Amino acid sequence: MHELPNSLLSARRVAIFLLSLLVLAISCGGDSGATLRVMAASSLTQAFEDLAQAFEAENPGVTVILDFGGSQRLRSQLEFGAKADVFASADPIQMDLAAAADLTSGTAVDFAANTLVVIAAQDGQVSELSDLATPGVRLVLAHGGVPAGSYSRQVLQNLAEDTQLALGDRFDDDVLANLISEEPNVRLVAQKVALGEVDAGIVYQTDVPVAQATGEVRVIPIPPAANVTARYPIAALRDGLEPELAQAFVQFVMSEEGQRRLKEHGFGAP
Repeated sequence: MHELPNSLLSARRVAIFLLSLLVLAISCGGDSGATLRVMAASSLTQAFEDLAQAFEAENPGVTVILDFGGSQRLRSQLEFGAKADVFASADPIQMDLAAAADLTSGTAVDFAANTLVVIAAQDGQVSELSDLATPGVRLVLAHGGVPAGSYSRQVLQNLAEDTQLALGDRFDDDVLANLISEEPNVRLVAQKVALGEVDAGIVYQTDVPVAQATGEVRVIPIPPAANVTARYPIAALRDGLEPELAQAFVQFVMSEEGQRRLKEHGFGAP
């Protein structure tokens, strides 16, 4: 029987040693290398980037991939086969539609709340609510099919119906007559106002810092009686590739730590 040369024996020992290390890493790694895909409403961008980073720190080896957009667009993408593990919507309507399409796993839970404000270009024509109805004002809103757009139109109707404000019962119609652009998500509304491309828009309270980081804007509060409370639900998705991680992420968002981080970004309690 011929003996193998020492060089071949050494190479074989190195290969066996490296293979053993690989097997050990796989067996001990748990969720190491796992990727969690999260679809979330645009208004959650900064908050969920923060939450994702904290979740990754608590789960070494896990990578969270975030996809932001209008809730309606994200839900539609899921219906057409897009793959994700978690869906966080800016309103219950889109979540209910996702559940009706059998996209969600378990029951969605509300994890945050938000309100609306008017923002106006610093050098524009709008300095108070009544100015929104002035002919020639350039207004931008989120598209009516996404939560921010639906909420904005409800606020305008509420303002028109509030007799104490004396804005007039056609206030909403007069304001919408000034609408020159409907955006697919609320972040684009904030951006257009901050860049001075339009005079005013309606955004979430949490979008104000984003707009101010882009340019100078006026913030015009909406009276509480006419405002709306936006509810944000979250759910794991039925066809997600990481169901256990998805549930863990939802639990993290609902945890004391997750709620603290959401509050730091301006969101209210669910």
